[in-house]
Amino acid sequence: WANNPAMSEERKAFYEFHSYLMEPWDGPAAISFSDGIQVGAVLDRNGLRPARYYVTKDDLVVMASEVGVLDIPPENIVQKNRLQPGKMLLIDTEKKRLIEDEGIKETIIRERPYRIWIDENRVNLADLPAPSKVSVTDHATVLQRQKAFGYTFEDQRIILAPMATNGVEPTGSMGNDAPLAVLSDKPQLLYNYFKQLFAQVTNPPIDCIREVIVMSSETTIGPEGNLLKADSRSCKQIALKSPIITNEEMAKLDELKHPDFRSIKIPILYPANGGSHAASRGTALATARDGGQKLKKALDDLFSKASQAIKDGINIIILSDRGVDSKHAAIPALLAVSGLHHHLIREGTRTRVGLVLESGEPREVHHFALLVGYGIGAVNPYLAFETLDDMIGQGLLTELDHARAVKNFVKAASKGLLKVISKMGISTVQSYGGAQIFEAVGLSQKLIDVYFTETPSRIQGIGLEEIVEEVRRRHEHAFDPRPSETQTLDAGGQYQWRKEGENHLFNPETIHKLQISCRTQNFPLFKEYSSLINDQSKKLMTLRGLFNLKKATTPIPLDEVEPAKIIMKRFKTGAMSYGSISKEAHESLAIAMNRIGGKSNTGEGGEDPARFRKDPITGDSASSAIKQVASGRFGVTSHYLMHAQEIQIKMAQGAKPGEGGQLPGSKTYPWIAKVRHATPGVGLISPPPHHDIYSI
Repeated sequence: WANNPAMSEERKAFYEFHSYLMEPWDGPAAISFSDGIQVGAVLDRNGLRPARYYVTKDDLVVMASEVGVLDIPPENIVQKNRLQPGKMLLIDTEKKRLIEDEGIKETIIRERPYRIWIDENRVNLADLPAPSKVSVTDHATVLQRQKAFGYTFEDQRIILAPMATNGVEPTGSMGNDAPLAVLSDKPQLLYNYFKQLFAQVTNPPIDCIREVIVMSSETTIGPEGNLLKADSRSCKQIALKSPIITNEEMAKLDELKHPDFRSIKIPILYPANGGSHAASRGTALATARDGGQKLKKALDDLFSKASQAIKDGINIIILSDRGVDSKHAAIPALLAVSGLHHHLIREGTRTRVGLVLESGEPREVHHFALLVGYGIGAVNPYLAFETLDDMIGQGLLTELDHARAVKNFVKAASKGLLKVISKMGISTVQSYGGAQIFEAVGLSQKLIDVYFTETPSRIQGIGLEEIVEEVRRRHEHAFDPRPSETQTLDAGGQYQWRKEGENHLFNPETIHKLQISCRTQNFPLFKEYSSLINDQSKKLMTLRGLFNLKKATTPIPLDEVEPAKIIMKRFKTGAMSYGSISKEAHESLAIAMNRIGGKSNTGEGGEDPARFRKDPITGDSASSAIKQVASGRFGVTSHYLMHAQEIQIKMAQGAKPGEGGQLPGSKTYPWIAKVRHATPGVGLISPPPHHDIYSI
């Protein structure tokens, strides 16, 4: 409704008022209802469930997901129609009337003065008085605080710089060969232990670019009213254009002076652990246990302060980790936010208060998605803004002032958040808030039950003690009493291999052995490469590296085992498009699979028609047996489909997961653009193919 220019102001007011009471209904769902006299149906706001109906001359109404469920003579049909997105249909058997959406809602929207109620009670954050004091960049301590929150030069260069310069989330090539957070030797932020869930067939993704009319980053903070007893005070909330707020907006909430809103700032700090990397194992374990107890006490204190504040009439709680110093470390923001969110739910007071976070920790879209998904209403990433200011001062960002850099960063983070929620078929940030659509990889069930309640965690993992240890290592690095001569951020190494950075499966040694062995046909050297990738007993990287093969006590006779050539027919490569990987790699996979009788997959980048013909010299075929097709899938032609042994409909972008199908413009080379029927140098994004799924 918010982006619909054809909708009347009265109807918009009705929808806006109720958006303060409950989040929009994305669906997909079609619901029928009846009280024995009236019978009706309603469709979700995005129209993702088909609901078609006939009206006959003898006053019969037939509605179903498809036409033709009953054989009705065409000459007996008066009307054929379908429920449209967000629309209703009502049949009153007493009045013998069929009432369509317009008639139903015109009556309802005039029952109460919704626009007057909104104008009198809703408060826009932009309209609040300017604050008397706004936090400014403390250049002398920026580097120290960056280290405490785990910033690297890679964060600045790869994440923050493109967001501040272009106002868009940066994109990169597919594939992540760094270890899972729980297996990494490096201290990890808590966000890295969570993976985003993405849409399945029953809950298809939204196209956040082409279906922008249903997308919205607007949200509200404040106490929520009673859905079953709506009145003028139900919309007493503070409206925000985005959940990511600037320092100026944060200061407005901090200094809030309004008859209907009272805010309080609660620190999320705890006593920093002492200790040394050289401590004995026994001492280290004791320190970890002690640190875990300190963190638990700090969280319990936070929860009790919040509960008392609500009893005192506070309706906006600000959690802040400003004040990190040599004696105080920050509670991981996600742990504080989610822990408090679930504490208040268990206490039955969650809807009486809005939560705001002022933190130096979040800076990536994934961080913001997690914080919103676990209950925060607004986030002020103050250190990200200070880092941008510092980068401008150092000449790392040119032709930008601080205001423009911050504006672009907020825009990029907000758009990135919409892209994340759209992958789950959710179109508004309001619907995503508190939905916790994630799974944890490497967190213990004990930790989950208390602080991330109901989050799936299938493999167990770390608890408060290990979280404290990771915070301690970052904190000691930042506040080392023996500082190094070179006062710079760590290089990073998460996205690109660095000698002192994160481990990667594909590193200079493995790539060297692979390339040389292939070029010189040196099979023993190739086995060395294989062992480096497969043997993870020394450096754990993946979950599969934790498994050992269990040998049978009694060998199985070979005549009971299928021949290798039969087994190999079941081999399939993953779907990797031409463009995400090179021509040589893409064709080699296809030739190898065709030789052994397996099947390779084109991915979504199409395939050069020249590959449909066998090589006249070797007899090899470079044509992939499995060919992908779905909405807007690049390179799909009838010629392409004719040469498929198996057609695969890609339901959702899955490479990251949920975020494949995005090729940066710098990788859209002329030969790739030709196969994809695209323009060289232009970035390519595949739309979610939900319409194909339903038509099938």
